Amino acid sequence: MQKTALVPYAHLPRTHHDRHVLTSTVDVFGAAHWLLADRAPQPGGDALPYDALVVSVHPGGDVELTELSAVRARGPRLDRLPDGGFVVAAARAHQYEDGDQVQVFDVLGRETSSFSVGDAIEHLLVDEAGHIWVGHFDENPAGIRRWSPTGHLYWTSDGAGIPGLFDCYALNVSGTTAWACPYTDFPLVEMRPDRPVKVWANRVRGAKAVAVHGGRVAFYGGYREEQDRLAHGELTETSVEPTESGLLTLPDGSRPGRRRVVGRGSRIYVQAQPFTTWGVFDLRN
Repeated sequence: MQKTALVPYAHLPRTHHDRHVLTSTVDVFGAAHWLLADRAPQPGGDALPYDALVVSVHPGGDVELTELSAVRARGPRLDRLPDGGFVVAAARAHQYEDGDQVQVFDVLGRETSSFSVGDAIEHLLVDEAGHIWVGHFDENPAGIRRWSPTGHLYWTSDGAGIPGLFDCYALNVSGTTAWACPYTDFPLVEMRPDRPVKVWANRVRGAKAVAVHGGRVAFYGGYREEQDRLAHGELTETSVEPTESGLLTLPDGSRPGRRRVVGRGSRIYVQAQPFTTWGVFDLRN
């Protein structure tokens, strides 16, 4: 089976390896971010809130540090806003009072707003306009929604005609466009704020990330032995037609094991334990 190796992309500087990585992501402009704390908040254990540090590595290699005060999220999701601020959200909302689940911080690390987007956050990705796309897993029927940084709901998948949307397995946000591949039918879905949703039937099941470039698409992940699968396809008017399938590996050829994934346009970013390094696959190459 053909193997494709990730290309090394960004590394957490070694000076910060003594801190706990709460989460990490790559933003819409290509900067990698790590949310660090002295130790991980434990369920029912450590008191909240806690102070955290965001280490940002920009595409040119410049490193930026932002201290966040009084973070409340266990199991956090993180992304950066275009103005340099950050969004931190708790994946589970049931333990937070109204308005406490999502925190927005300014460029100096001060909280400027808080609100709730609902329980069971699978993906949280900010677009170039500063809006927050949230994809939920199956314990919340909200599907996919787009929020402002102040908590205004701008768009929802309710009534959008997306078949079998019970769990947002894969979400890709690039520019102001979002792509998804949701459970149970796994269609490829394109969502633009100013256009009707487009849906393509798809036979690839269980992908955790998707990349799109022109008329080509790549799906990463799957069930059981297919968790490292990289499946390619071409878009027709109504469906994704498979072209080839192989494996996506770490740069050294090994399999990732536990990993984080982020989809951004033509790119799929993958981060394996100990979550200090990002690799990238680019469909354009």
